[in-house]
Amino acid sequence: MWKRWLLLWRVIRGDARHLYHALRHPQAPMWLKLGTAAIVLYVLSPIDLIPDFIPFVGLVDDLVLVPLAIRFLLNRLPPQMRTLDS
Repeated sequence: MWKRWLLLWRVIRGDARHLYHALRHPQAPMWLKLGTAAIVLYVLSPIDLIPDFIPFVGLVDDLVLVPLAIRFLLNRLPPQMRTLDS
Protein backbone atom coordinates (compact mmCIF):
# COMPACT_ATOMS: atom_id res chain seq x y z
CA MET A 1 0.00 0.00 0.00
CA TRP A 2 2.78 2.45 0.87
CA LYS A 3 4.59 1.69 -2.36
CA ARG A 4 1.45 2.73 -4.21
CA TRP A 5 1.33 6.07 -2.37
CA LEU A 6 5.03 6.77 -2.91
CA LEU A 7 4.87 6.02 -6.62
CA LEU A 8 1.74 8.13 -7.05
CA TRP A 9 3.30 11.01 -5.12
CA ARG A 10 6.44 10.97 -7.27
CA VAL A 11 4.34 11.18 -10.40
CA ILE A 12 2.18 14.11 -9.30
CA ARG A 13 4.44 15.99 -6.88
CA GLY A 14 4.80 19.26 -8.81
CA ASP A 15 1.20 19.44 -9.98
CA ALA A 16 -0.11 18.57 -6.53
CA ARG A 17 1.97 21.36 -5.00
CA HIS A 18 0.63 23.84 -7.53
CA LEU A 19 -2.93 22.66 -6.89
CA TYR A 20 -2.42 23.02 -3.14
CA HIS A 21 -1.28 26.62 -3.53
CA ALA A 22 -4.18 27.37 -5.86
CA LEU A 23 -6.60 26.00 -3.25
CA ARG A 24 -5.14 28.29 -0.61
CA HIS A 25 -5.58 31.35 -2.85
CA PRO A 26 -8.33 33.65 -1.51
CA GLN A 27 -10.08 33.70 -4.90
CA ALA A 28 -10.08 29.93 -5.41
CA PRO A 29 -13.30 28.97 -7.22
CA MET A 30 -15.68 26.44 -5.71
CA TRP A 31 -15.31 24.06 -8.70
CA LEU A 32 -11.60 23.78 -7.91
CA LYS A 33 -12.34 22.77 -4.32
CA LEU A 34 -14.99 20.26 -5.38
CA GLY A 35 -12.75 18.79 -8.09
CA THR A 36 -9.88 18.41 -5.65
CA ALA A 37 -12.17 16.75 -3.12
CA ALA A 38 -13.32 14.32 -5.82
CA ILE A 39 -9.71 13.44 -6.68
CA VAL A 40 -8.86 12.84 -3.02
CA LEU A 41 -11.94 10.68 -2.56
CA TYR A 42 -11.03 8.62 -5.63
CA VAL A 43 -7.50 8.04 -4.37
CA LEU A 44 -8.67 7.06 -0.88
CA SER A 45 -11.65 5.02 -2.04
CA PRO A 46 -11.29 1.25 -2.00
CA ILE A 47 -13.39 1.14 -5.20
CA ASP A 48 -11.32 1.60 -8.37
CA LEU A 49 -11.97 1.24 -12.07
CA ILE A 50 -9.45 -1.60 -12.10
CA PRO A 51 -9.03 -3.48 -8.80
CA ASP A 52 -5.64 -3.01 -7.11
CA PHE A 53 -5.18 -6.71 -6.40
CA ILE A 54 -4.42 -7.26 -10.11
CA PRO A 55 -0.61 -6.89 -10.31
CA PHE A 56 0.64 -3.74 -12.10
CA VAL A 57 -2.62 -3.14 -13.99
CA GLY A 58 -4.39 -2.22 -10.76
CA LEU A 59 -2.06 0.73 -10.22
CA VAL A 60 -2.24 1.98 -13.79
CA ASP A 61 -5.67 3.55 -13.37
CA ASP A 62 -4.42 5.57 -10.39
CA LEU A 63 -1.17 6.53 -12.10
CA VAL A 64 -3.00 7.72 -15.21
CA LEU A 65 -6.33 9.12 -14.01
CA VAL A 66 -5.15 11.09 -10.98
CA PRO A 67 -2.43 13.10 -12.78
CA LEU A 68 -4.80 13.70 -15.71
CA ALA A 69 -7.50 14.95 -13.35
CA ILE A 70 -5.06 17.26 -11.56
CA ARG A 71 -3.74 18.60 -14.86
CA PHE A 72 -7.35 19.10 -16.05
CA LEU A 73 -8.09 21.27 -13.01
CA LEU A 74 -4.84 23.23 -13.31
CA ASN A 75 -5.46 24.00 -16.98
CA ARG A 76 -8.78 25.60 -16.10
CA LEU A 77 -7.45 27.94 -13.43
CA PRO A 78 -7.98 31.66 -13.91
CA PRO A 79 -4.87 33.40 -15.35
CA GLN A 80 -4.04 35.21 -12.09
CA MET A 81 -3.84 31.87 -10.27
CA ARG A 82 -1.74 30.00 -12.83
CA THR A 83 1.50 31.72 -11.95
CA LEU A 84 1.46 30.70 -8.27
CA ASP A 85 4.62 28.88 -7.29
CA SER A 86 5.42 29.75 -3.71
